[in-house]
Amino acid sequence: MGLRQHRLPRIWLGITLGLLAAGVAGAYWWEHQLPLKLEQAAQRGDLDACLRYASQLEAFRWLDGAAPGEQGSCRRRKALLLWNQHHWGEALAMQLQLVNSQAGSAGDEQRLSAWQTELQQRALVRYRNGDLSGALALLELMGENRRADRSSLGDRLRQGWTSNRLQLERAKGLVAQQRWWEALDALNRLDHPWWIKQASGLQAQVERAISRLDHDHSGQDAHGPLPHMVPEAQLDAEVRKRLARGENDWAAFEGACRALGGRVVEAGPETACQR
Repeated sequence: MGLRQHRLPRIWLGITLGLLAAGVAGAYWWEHQLPLKLEQAAQRGDLDACLRYASQLEAFRWLDGAAPGEQGSCRRRKALLLWNQHHWGEALAMQLQLVNSQAGSAGDEQRLSAWQTELQQRALVRYRNGDLSGALALLELMGENRRADRSSLGDRLRQGWTSNRLQLERAKGLVAQQRWWEALDALNRLDHPWWIKQASGLQAQVERAISRLDHDHSGQDAHGPLPHMVPEAQLDAEVRKRLARGENDWAAFEGACRALGGRVVEAGPETACQR
C-alpha cells in the first residue's frame, strides 16, 4: 500500500509532463503550419484569413517564430482596400499597425502621413461648408478632434466657429441699435465662408444704411460739395480706427472730425465735417 502511494505522484507527474509535451509539440506543429496557410491566403487574396493567421503567428513568437513578409503584405493590401471603401478609421488603424510592425517600411509611413493629411483636408472642406460636426468626426478618426491643451486642429476649428458666430450675433445687436459703423466692423471680422454667407443680407442692410449716412454727411447741395469740407476718404479712415478702439459710430464720427481739424456742422437735414 505504501509503495502504491509513492508511485502515484510519479504517475501524475508523468501524465502532466506528457500533456505539456504534447501541447508544446502541437503548438510547434501549428506554428509551422501557419506560414504556409498565411501564404496561401495571401495568394488567393483572402485578406481576412491572412490577417487572422498572421495574428496567430505573432502569438507564437515566444517559440522563436517570425511572421513572414506575407503578413505585412496582407496588412498593406487590407488597409488600402479599407481606405478605398471610405472606412477611413479602420484603414488608419491597420496602416498604423503595419508601420509599427517589423514589416513596415518608409513607404508605409509615408502613406499613413498622406492619408492623415487627406483626412485633414476633407475635414477642412466640411468645416468651410458649414458642417462643423462632420469635420470633427473625421478628425476624431486620427486623434485630432480634441486635446487637453486645446492644440488640436479640432480645437482650433471650434474656436474659429464660435468666434464667427459671436461676431454675427454682435452685429445683429448693433444693427438693432442702428450703430451702423460698429455693425460693419463686426461683420468685416467674419473670416469663415459659411458665416459670411449667412451674414450677406445683414451686410447689405448695413452698407445701405452707411451709404445714406455718407450722403447725409457729404455736405453736398445742388451746386456740389460745400467749401472747406474734410476729405471723405480721410474722415472714413479715421472713423474706422476709432470704431476699432471700441467707440460707437457717432462718437467715432465726431472724434474723427475734430482729429482732422474739422467741426461737426448741422445744416438743416444734413450733418457735415467742415474746417
